[in-house]
Amino acid sequence: MSQALEPHATAATLEDAVRYALEEAARHGATEAEADASVGQGLGVTVRLGEVETTEYQRDRGLAVTVYFGKRKGAASTADLSREAVRTSVQKACSIARYTAEDPYAGLLEPQALARDIPDLDLDHPWELAADTAIDIARRCERAGMSVDARITNSEGASVSTQRHTGVYGNSLGFLAGFSGTSHSVSCSLIAQQAGQMQRDYWFTAARDPLELESPEAVGIAAGRRACARLGSRKLTTRRAPVLFAPEMARGLVQHFIGAISGSSQYRKASFLLDAAGERVFPAFVRMSERPHIAKGLGSAPFDAEGAATRDRELIDGGVLQGYVLGSYSARRLGLKTTGNAGGIHNLLVGSAAPRSPEALLGEMGSGLWVTELMGQGVNGVTGDYSRGASGFWVEGGAIVHPVHEVTIAGNLRQLYQNIVALGEDVDVRGTIRCPSLLIAEMTIAGD
Repeated sequence: MSQALEPHATAATLEDAVRYALEEAARHGATEAEADASVGQGLGVTVRLGEVETTEYQRDRGLAVTVYFGKRKGAASTADLSREAVRTSVQKACSIARYTAEDPYAGLLEPQALARDIPDLDLDHPWELAADTAIDIARRCERAGMSVDARITNSEGASVSTQRHTGVYGNSLGFLAGFSGTSHSVSCSLIAQQAGQMQRDYWFTAARDPLELESPEAVGIAAGRRACARLGSRKLTTRRAPVLFAPEMARGLVQHFIGAISGSSQYRKASFLLDAAGERVFPAFVRMSERPHIAKGLGSAPFDAEGAATRDRELIDGGVLQGYVLGSYSARRLGLKTTGNAGGIHNLLVGSAAPRSPEALLGEMGSGLWVTELMGQGVNGVTGDYSRGASGFWVEGGAIVHPVHEVTIAGNLRQLYQNIVALGEDVDVRGTIRCPSLLIAEMTIAGD
């Protein structure tokens, strides 16, 4: 079951290293084995106030091998793909396995879960970007942002990044496949100043294909406008009020949900959504769908980290949790089957049957807090207690009244999910979780 990669030396080298690792594992008597070889390369530059702060080029390569002797497991890795280095890594993994305790759940995934047909998802779009060109793009981005308003007096910099990764995975079940993928981004963070107050904000664009990035000027202008909009920020008195999360902030709420329904959280019984499959976790109008095969998707993958086929699935349907996010190990611990999520979720689409425009969401909120930035990590994955620093805008009668800073928003995630009032149509596609704005009926806002 072999899927050919693009015909270049890197792919051939990786395939050869994986094959050799599996052959060596079998020669040492391993009952099962798997190996993953990869190479990544990229360029990143940062410019601040027109001057180059950093220029980084990286090229990383490595191989990880895991062997099983019955239910005993050993693993080792190397950054050297030569035959000698691979052979030594396999020997070390086998030595480790002979001294580890048996784990009844250890082993490769079930053969029937392996990916059979591996689609081309159009993930590989290299950006032939020279350092001087990247620096020019970053300067254009920052310059456009700085020119938005005279109140923009400083910069935290503009950055340009391009990355390409090629990976090959194989195991002793006969699976050997790999693919290449790229990711590119441009970002800018600016500081505005007025009447002794300074505020910062940022913007970014990200895509697999560099032709689908926003222009550097558009990114800089958005960052500048956002920074200026925050001038005159005030604190609030402590109160309870509706809270509207901007798309890039709402994504974090969904990430906490994914963490709670992951296999490791479930079998360790360390989740505020323990044994929640089949329960209504969200209002009936909320749906969440995993779509791993979106062309050029930032979370797309033809198979997961252990070779399992990735498939479309409904994670939330009618507000009801349909199942967990599982690799083969956690699935066995729970008496279930892998969902093809070893390594994480793949393109989670969050939406509703009747999404609202941003203006309609503000109108529906009436009076409340529109959150555009979150700070801190005050989230307890076991209890669901949620408390984070926030800033954004206070809204009255559906209209923005003034910017807000230095407040804390708090609640319990399980209750917050149930209290979602509406979702927006402004889906942010710059990540694995594609999420729109999200309006919650009420949260505690702690201020003065």
